[in-house]
Amino acid sequence: MTLRPGRISGFGAQRDDIDTNLPATRIGAVKLVVPVRLYPGATSEVALRDTLTLCNQAAGLASAQAFRMRVTSRQSLQRMVYGDLKAMGLSAQPAIHVARKVCGAYAALRANIRAGNLGEPGSKRRAGGTGPGTCGPSSRPREPSPRNGSCSRSGKEARFAADVNHVIPKRIVTEAERTGRGIALEDLTGIRARVRLRKPQRVTLHSWAFAQLGHYIAYKATMAGVALVYADPAYTSQTCSACGHVGKKNRPDQATFRCTSCGFAEHADVNAARNIAARGAADWAVSHAAGRGTPMAAGHAA
Repeated sequence: MTLRPGRISGFGAQRDDIDTNLPATRIGAVKLVVPVRLYPGATSEVALRDTLTLCNQAAGLASAQAFRMRVTSRQSLQRMVYGDLKAMGLSAQPAIHVARKVCGAYAALRANIRAGNLGEPGSKRRAGGTGPGTCGPSSRPREPSPRNGSCSRSGKEARFAADVNHVIPKRIVTEAERTGRGIALEDLTGIRARVRLRKPQRVTLHSWAFAQLGHYIAYKATMAGVALVYADPAYTSQTCSACGHVGKKNRPDQATFRCTSCGFAEHADVNAARNIAARGAADWAVSHAAGRGTPMAAGHAA
């Protein structure tokens, strides 16, 4: 298995050879979301239903007052209706939540009106929206941002990167689990400073969440019981995986590896991944034989 930038390789430590008493691989803090469905009893169900009904009635009251007084600020609406909502029987937290939800509903309504999502087709209300292909709420397209030359998409890009960073580790860990092997991962620390790419590729490199990718691989491997080792990446791009010869001339270009000693030729990333796999297997074997616990790779705690 190969991933670039940063190479991930399977090494040949079979599952039966792994000591399950060894400490788990140290990983960064990862938030796991587990869906849980609660089934209340008959008494609790009635109480919850009554509370929801009361909250809906309170939201109707707050919405009517907000519309009449033209108040859509959360704090202003909360101060105006808090006493009435408490008098209806709501406690403090539900009363505040009702005011917040009403303000959010009015904010969504205003956004839909500005975007032209409401009204009959061809009406002034719908025609006043931005229409397709524009970024701002006005009928005029927003000027490109001076920072990135386009409308801001940082949130969308972050969600896309997080999704890809989940999919890739899942495939890697699944394959390692299926074949009974471990994972050797190149330490991605400082990768932005180490890797040199052409200008069109730099945006992807500098905007990608490599630390997040490493954390996801680590926690998924730990949950699946797959061995994970961080290998020293030094000279893996210049080392021949067939004979071990090291030299800058082994890399005639970015994508090609051709050993000047034995003539072995391979894609540069595949060759480097094999070196990472070999180092990972060696580090695991040494630490496993010595009984030192969690494998260590080039001074970096796995």
